[in-house]
Amino acid sequence: MICDKKKEDISRRMESLNFKYLESLATQYPTIASASTEIINLEAMLNLPKETEHFVSDLHGEYEQFLHILRNGSGAIRNKIEDAFGNTLSTRDKKSLAALIYYPEEKVERMKLELSGEDLTDWYKVSLHRLIMVCKESSAKYTRSKVRKSFPADFAYILEELLSENNRVVQKEEYYNEIFDTIIRINRAKEFIVAISQTIQTLVVTRLHVIGDVFDRGPGPHIIMDHLMTMDSVDFQWGNHDVVWMGAASGHEACIANVIRLSARYNNLDVLEDGYGINLVPLAGFAIKTYADDSCDCFDVHSDEGANPSEVEINKKMHKAIAIIQFKLEGQVIARRPEFNMDSRRLLHKIDFEKGTIEIEGKTYELLDTSFPTIDPADPYRLSPEEEELMRGLRLKFRNCDKLQKHVRFLFNKGSLYLKYNSNLLYHGCIPLDETGHFRKVWIGDKQYEGKALYDVLEYYARKGYYEQENEEEHAYGKDIMWYIWSNENSPVYGKEKMATFERYFIDDKAIQEEKKDYYYKLIEQDEVANRILENFGMDTETSHIISGHMPVKTVQGESPVKCNGKVMIIDGGFSRAYRKTTGIAGYTLIYNSYGLRLVSHGTFTSTEDVIENESDVYSDTVITEYSRQRERIRDTENGNKIKEKIQDLEDLLHAYRSGLILEQA
Repeated sequence: MICDKKKEDISRRMESLNFKYLESLATQYPTIASASTEIINLEAMLNLPKETEHFVSDLHGEYEQFLHILRNGSGAIRNKIEDAFGNTLSTRDKKSLAALIYYPEEKVERMKLELSGEDLTDWYKVSLHRLIMVCKESSAKYTRSKVRKSFPADFAYILEELLSENNRVVQKEEYYNEIFDTIIRINRAKEFIVAISQTIQTLVVTRLHVIGDVFDRGPGPHIIMDHLMTMDSVDFQWGNHDVVWMGAASGHEACIANVIRLSARYNNLDVLEDGYGINLVPLAGFAIKTYADDSCDCFDVHSDEGANPSEVEINKKMHKAIAIIQFKLEGQVIARRPEFNMDSRRLLHKIDFEKGTIEIEGKTYELLDTSFPTIDPADPYRLSPEEEELMRGLRLKFRNCDKLQKHVRFLFNKGSLYLKYNSNLLYHGCIPLDETGHFRKVWIGDKQYEGKALYDVLEYYARKGYYEQENEEEHAYGKDIMWYIWSNENSPVYGKEKMATFERYFIDDKAIQEEKKDYYYKLIEQDEVANRILENFGMDTETSHIISGHMPVKTVQGESPVKCNGKVMIIDGGFSRAYRKTTGIAGYTLIYNSYGLRLVSHGTFTSTEDVIENESDVYSDTVITEYSRQRERIRDTENGNKIKEKIQDLEDLLHAYRSGLILEQA
């Protein structure tokens, strides 16, 4: 009976198989032998240690700090050097080796200035031996196939030979030296050192999760994006600053105005002009003409000491010009989308232009700036003809900027508003809650959404706002939704009662400037609230974590990034210089490997030159560690589930071969 039942189960499963898929699979594995070999290989892979994941958030254009953290693997490369050499190398030699791995090209050029002849040759040999040892340590937990794929093509064969345990070679030291002598003799030592170092960096950071906000504040978001596009395994959970740039790339004028205003405020207009090639001369001309006699003191910019005073003055005028345009454009969006429930953020019509005051929530405030030459009191949200022409040109520049469009498409292709990956729920901000800790119901269109469903519908419309070409109504609504995601109190990646931009410029009252946080940030400390969120996203409440950013962790005031007994981690540690006084550090990296979770805080990166010349490094300190009870294997991960599915498909293919349903291609 057991045998008959098994036959029935197999028959039933075979009836439900997609034979077209199996036939397609058979072209890749045309024989029983090839399918069987792949099953054996995949089963072996399932028992390897899980990949190493790195989580970062709120990079905000701080490319030097971030890229160095990537190069040193958040301190992991120093650990690999320690594991490889222990006490056999001095501290100085270990620092020198680490600097070589981080910046191989620059370090080699530095050594070529300091050494020559036999001394340089000896340095090459010693360095190559040490690099191979670190590379072996870094690749130990991966399959040969995965390691091979990480090799640069020019040196793939020789690297595989040097890293393999070649039992045919009796005198391995001599064998290695002969290889190294040849590399040095044909003047390829520098290129080979670069290849090994890059391989080590790749193996140490297997997968990178960027939990929002690559853009704004810092000087190099475009540099970060260029680098991320070279990585094999990276994903994004969009932050509000990312989404406003995505909206700007779609041509949404209110998003464009926000992007330019923030760039002006943080004195980063170079990002737009030099990084993306967006010409801002028309804006400068308009601002200089319109605000010629206006000091624009309320629109100061974050300029460095020694900055050109005339440039600072022009930037302040540009700052004010685009801010006024932004308030007008946002008022237009709010008027055409009453379901956004943001009428309280339309403030221009509440100004008494004769008295220089504004009434908000029944209280009258004096304005710090009363010069509004482009605002018509009778129709305050209408752009002047000059402003309309300016925005028309800027919209075309953003839409036709190839580099920006390439970066934004990468964000859409590799990103989402949230991600469930290896028992971790990743999102940038929060889940909108009411005061009781339950999901707040939010109107989007003519329906209400909450929790995961709110994330899903917002992402749906954001994609429509960028990609939709046939349905103009959905396309327009999607673009407005990207602005909504940027600034609405019900946006899960904004999570504040209001964006008090106008109040911060024009009203000297801290109370009216306050941006109250969502109830989430207080209630997430409660186990039942965290569990409710995890359950809503289909996660196991016993083994899963919530990992987010967005709100800088005030470590200098004793705040911990770890909430709810370790179930929740907020990892905004101040990559952005603007927040380092608040956080007291210069960024967090959360590392999740086969042994468990480790949260690492970082000191401030000085300079590449300091690392190369003085062999300094960013000081990194483990904040908290959560060890797994047993070492996690690939079979326990998302990738493991995909491998298991493939094994099942291959076993179905084997059955089809052996049953004669599909014929082998001998």
